[in-house]
Amino acid sequence: MSLLFSPYKLRSLTLRNRIVVSPMCQYSGEDGFANDWHLVHLGTRATGGAALVIQEATAVTPEGRISPQDLGIWKDEHIDKLKSITGFIHSQGAVAGIQLAHAGRKASTARPWEGGKQLNTAMGGWTSVAPSAIPFYENDIAPEALSETAIEELIQAFADAASRALKAGYKLVEIHAAHGYLIHEFLSPLSNQRTDQWGGSLENRTRFLLRIVDTVRKVWPDELPLFVRISATDWVEGGWDLESSVKLAALLKEKDVDLVDCSSGGLAPNAVIPAGPGYQVGFAETIRKEAGMATGAVGIIVTAAQAEAILEEGKADLIFMARELLRNPYFPLDAAQQLGDEIEWPAQYARARRPLK
Repeated sequence: MSLLFSPYKLRSLTLRNRIVVSPMCQYSGEDGFANDWHLVHLGTRATGGAALVIQEATAVTPEGRISPQDLGIWKDEHIDKLKSITGFIHSQGAVAGIQLAHAGRKASTARPWEGGKQLNTAMGGWTSVAPSAIPFYENDIAPEALSETAIEELIQAFADAASRALKAGYKLVEIHAAHGYLIHEFLSPLSNQRTDQWGGSLENRTRFLLRIVDTVRKVWPDELPLFVRISATDWVEGGWDLESSVKLAALLKEKDVDLVDCSSGGLAPNAVIPAGPGYQVGFAETIRKEAGMATGAVGIIVTAAQAEAILEEGKADLIFMARELLRNPYFPLDAAQQLGDEIEWPAQYARARRPLK
């Protein structure tokens, strides 16, 4: 059997293969509530053979949404519909995960297909918050710098969201500390210019994330895994970089984080990112080797052979896929045949299965 379709153990869970549906915002909810779009979107990827399906960035507070249409888990009323989603995912042999997030200064924007611009209060938006009052775009309304009290409240909001996620049936939590959103804003010296315990040194800039991890771990069962997604570099001189990411990964390993999901960018609008096939895989490889932390690779991974090579070469433990699974929710079924592996198909689709040559 290929490595891509070999099982992977995560605490009490065993993933049926190494393919993960990366969190992808759908911008299709209302007041944080999921609906049938999310059920079909996430459920189809589970039916398609992925091992782990991670729900989009799900806001821990209303102000933590990227857009007014983002999903949320800041109140108990959100749980019921999420239960139907996790139940279906698990019925298909996949594991349901959720990414907990706060958008920070990148909150309160229109959906991408509606321009993606910042929304003011008259347009249905709200005042965003950040470690420092520095806007993402120069002409944006500046966010409010968080007070110490507000920071403590947000740390608790992540833990409360994790508790709701458990009630909703998720078996894995990923904390979103990437792509220029709130936690990443604390990590990067480009966006964090605080002079208190939350800013300045690497120790201080990582404090917010590490406190969130500690608080979430208190409510998240020991037998269930916890991931953290990071941007391994800002792609800007003087910003967060790979060396800092290696140090952070080592700290996260000490905190019982099970895997670092290695993405990049999102913090600086002027960053020049050399995107291309597998362009972020090197970050996962370096962190895996230097920090001794399990990693997930993501970023223009589009073929079975490419994914298999990443695993065979020891560059990552899991393969996170996004756009390719939007194009083809059944990529895992196709990939298994390409690699010569026999995997289970949904009985309803078995008539479409081609025999292995």
